Amino acid sequence: MAAHYLEFERPIAELEAKIEELDKLSETAGVGAFDAEIEALRARAQELRREAYSGLDAWQKTQVARHPDRPHFVDYCEALIDEFVELRGDRKFADDQAIMGGLGRFRGQPVVVMGHEKGRDTVGRVKHNFGYARPEGYRKAIRLMELAEQFNLPVISLVDTAAAYPGVGSEERGVAEAIARATEKSLLLKTPMVAVVTGEGGSGGALGIACGNRVLMLEHAIYTVIPPEGANSILWRGSRTAEEAAKALKITAQDLLKFNIIDRIVAEPPGGAHSDPAAAIKAVGDAVEQEIAALGNMGPSELKAQRAERFYAIGREGLH
Repeated sequence: MAAHYLEFERPIAELEAKIEELDKLSETAGVGAFDAEIEALRARAQELRREAYSGLDAWQKTQVARHPDRPHFVDYCEALIDEFVELRGDRKFADDQAIMGGLGRFRGQPVVVMGHEKGRDTVGRVKHNFGYARPEGYRKAIRLMELAEQFNLPVISLVDTAAAYPGVGSEERGVAEAIARATEKSLLLKTPMVAVVTGEGGSGGALGIACGNRVLMLEHAIYTVIPPEGANSILWRGSRTAEEAAKALKITAQDLLKFNIIDRIVAEPPGGAHSDPAAAIKAVGDAVEQEIAALGNMGPSELKAQRAERFYAIGREGLH
């Protein structure tokens, strides 16, 4: 499958096309004929990638957060969760595959894990509704959190959605109420909860499963009340650009850490999580392990009090 390059990655794409061309030429010219040239070009491509990703603006980070090759929920589960058993359905209406979750062992510790799944190909995207969860998805999340309480298990939540699904059926079945109840359950949960924004954290669709004791974000993820395109359309009647809106909204991990909305930034490999998914997933796993360990000695009342203090403080305390 051909690599997917973003607009600002065009110089990198051109270099890597030359590398591929030289690789093909070396097959006819003899082994090692162009090794020196290829190595030099690869080094230059890596340098360009580091330079490009060291100074991304908010709109570029939005593009990276939406990159189709970023690790998805199923990738994190496969790499980090042993003996994963998926649990389906909200026991009221249906199973929503936009939010997946279940039981498993995270580095030896039993946990409940849940998160958004966007799907990788056309069939998968349709199955998972592009990560746009319906009310039954949030009711499934509530069910999973109740299970975590019953067996005193930590909850790991992986957030990656543009928004909750705004369709007629979703509204008829009470998506706003379902998000509100999932948010309430997150805040009142009696066991430790660590949420990680791995790609897009969009509006209430993200918030419903993101109100943990600790909220982490990948370095190039975004977390926003509305996508930049929507902000431009609604606030400015389309008179500006999504790029301007992204900057104004302060949606990057770096901005949100300053505002105390998140607690920690998880570094991504040079070139973003999509350039080295295994390294990105390991970094998330290491960070989550540390946070769960830090919360391990807190009782139910302490966990709820910590969560309340954390979220009440947003907008009231000074910046980092």
